Order: sequence, then C-alpha cells, then structure tokens
Amino acid sequence: MTTAREIMTSGAQCVQTDQTAADAARIMAELGVGGLPICGPDNKIKGVVTDRDLVTKVIAKGRDAGTFPAGDLGQAEAVTIGADDPADEILRTMSQHKVRRLPVIDGDQLVGMVSLSDIARSLPHTEVGELVDTLSSD
Repeated sequence: MTTAREIMTSGAQCVQTDQTAADAARIMAELGVGGLPICGPDNKIKGVVTDRDLVTKVIAKGRDAGTFPAGDLGQAEAVTIGADDPADEILRTMSQHKVRRLPVIDGDQLVGMVSLSDIARSLPHTEVGELVDTLSSD
C-alpha cells in the first residue's frame, strides 16, 4: 500500500513559533506552498499555518503581520501523519480533522508535507472524491 513517504512533498520547512506572520507568508511564497508547519524551540510541530489563516487571522482583522506571532496562527492541535502510515490513514486523518495538508513526521522529525493535491495525483479518483466531499461539507 502507498505510504505518506511515497506521496509527500519532501523538504518541508517550519516557521518557528517566535517568527512573525510576515515571516510565514514570506517562507510560503519562497517555497510556493499554501501551508507550513509551526515548530517550537524544541523543533516539535505545534500546528500548521495556511495562507487562509494569514488572511482571516491577520489581514482581515487589521493586525500587523510584521509583529503578529506565527505561533498564534495554528490550530489548537497539531495534527500529523507518520511517514510510513498508509494512504488510507492519510485520508482518514484529513477527513476527521477537516484539513487539506498534513506534516509528515518520522519519529519527531519533520520529513515532508502531504496535501490534498499530492493525494489526488496518487490515489484512485473515488477515494479522492470522497475526501473532497468530506472536506467541503460544513
């Protein structure tokens, strides 16, 4: 069975909790991605920040992206997937937590990110369709 390691995008980079929302936006732009893991001083994943988070939590509220802490942008819980977890576990985790991107970890180390588009390229269309339906529902 296909694993997260096989379909993930490797070379993921964290934004640190003490960096700013502007730093997160800059890193996303440099990497051409729509989300980043947020890592603490211990380099453990504390959450994920998305381009949507930047818009809804910073820009739309008139906050200064240059001073707003990246650590305050993530969801309440860090949801990850193991590098050797099978694709059906990725689908289950995304559906359960209604997320479109997951940090992929090997032990405590970030090794990549897996997104809905990564899955779409590698799984049968029926499974991807079910996931999209789940993530699109309110």
